Amino acid sequence: MNTPFYPIFATKLVTFLTPIWFLSLGISLGFLILVLLWGVLWLVSRPAATSVLAMVQEGALAWITYICLALAALCLLTSPMMPIRGVLDSIRRIPMVGEQTKTFTIPAHAENHLVEIKFQSDELASYSIQSDQNLFIAQEPGKALSETLIDVPGGPEPYTWIARKSPRGRMFEGVVTELYITNEGDSDAKVRFQVKTEVAIPQVYGLTITSISTLGIYLIYFVFRWLFPRLSTIAVATAREAIAQPLYLVLMAVGIIALVVFVIIPYHTLGEDVKMYKDVGVTMIMVLAILVALWTASISIADEIEGRTALTLLSKPIGRRQFVLGKFAGIAWAVLLMFVILGLCLLMAISWKVIYDARETAKMAPEWQECYAAMISTVPGLVLAFLEAVVMASISVAISTRLPMLPNLVICGSIYVLGHLGPPIVQSSTGEIEFVAFFGRLIATILPVLDHFNIQPAITSGNTIPMDYLGWATLYGVLYCTAAMLFALFLFQDRDLA
Repeated sequence: MNTPFYPIFATKLVTFLTPIWFLSLGISLGFLILVLLWGVLWLVSRPAATSVLAMVQEGALAWITYICLALAALCLLTSPMMPIRGVLDSIRRIPMVGEQTKTFTIPAHAENHLVEIKFQSDELASYSIQSDQNLFIAQEPGKALSETLIDVPGGPEPYTWIARKSPRGRMFEGVVTELYITNEGDSDAKVRFQVKTEVAIPQVYGLTITSISTLGIYLIYFVFRWLFPRLSTIAVATAREAIAQPLYLVLMAVGIIALVVFVIIPYHTLGEDVKMYKDVGVTMIMVLAILVALWTASISIADEIEGRTALTLLSKPIGRRQFVLGKFAGIAWAVLLMFVILGLCLLMAISWKVIYDARETAKMAPEWQECYAAMISTVPGLVLAFLEAVVMASISVAISTRLPMLPNLVICGSIYVLGHLGPPIVQSSTGEIEFVAFFGRLIATILPVLDHFNIQPAITSGNTIPMDYLGWATLYGVLYCTAAMLFALFLFQDRDLA
């Protein structure tokens, strides 16, 4: 028996689980805040707290709650293997890190000139020292020349050190409170010292975003239920109907199995298999969610209209606007649940894919920070893919008010293709063929520009998607969904249901 296998496997297991533990910890913190808020509500108004508890147990939110509880259990079980002390220390140090700039003057021929500046060397992310005279810097008095830490050449170019790029060490040690600088020049040295520090485990910043996102899903659901009770009743019924469909469960199972199988498939990308896997995984989840949205819109709206079920529903105190908007909201919640489940599976698989590829390509075993970076960089792509799926769902709802399933699938499929071809057509025409240029501009004006939600360029180049781009893409998605819903109401307003 090869006994070294066990410690090697344990190391890989910890590397794989640590990014997932961070994600689970953030979700658990958000869920814990929600429980505390519910406890306060229970003390203030027990009927309202009972109503909230009933909401948590219905539709898509019930499944999201089960997922949060499962991740909380995973977080507790794996905590003994995780850097809890480092995480707590990093959270404590967050107010004390950042960027500080100090400008001062060192007299000519000064030896061991004292400059007070405070930072921890192990938290250094970067620093730069700019001086018009040659300087010698040490951490202890009397050693600026004998044990120089940094020799700063005078001139316009600063002496710069960046943690992730500089091959040399940070030079400083321990907690720095003062520096001793020697200026052997004949002129005073004007110095600008800029230091940027970050906590030892910067991944703790992601805990806030994850917690807020978890809390936000629940709060949006509660506010929606309280502001639009009749509309949300239809939404809950539609989401429950969509989730109970055999097709929904089949597509979910297909997605989970495919995400696992795709990990071991070689992509022959010369070391870029992780990027390819992320692109394939996000695209597959989006396509499966769109299929669910189109199918649900067809059977929940078109079939109910054709089968006169909608007429019975509208005979109750529910208007046509509430019917259409409720159906769309329910489909959106079902799509969100699919993204939550498959998205979590994708993130976990990405964490293992980094380790798997390192072994297959004979690279050094990656640290958990590398797995975490690959995993978290995929989240903006999942958000954009979700927005694209919701936009397609809104179009499908509008079409379903007039047409049955087959035309709906054909039209939405055509819109999906043209929505991605619009910008390339406009860019490639360059005015040479007037008809092609006009057609491209027409597509980009009428149909949704789905290329706004395409993340492949960012994945291929290894760049992160900025938050402002996510904001503008979200605004575009909301505006287009609003326009599609207005069009759906226009089509459904005079539809004969009898």
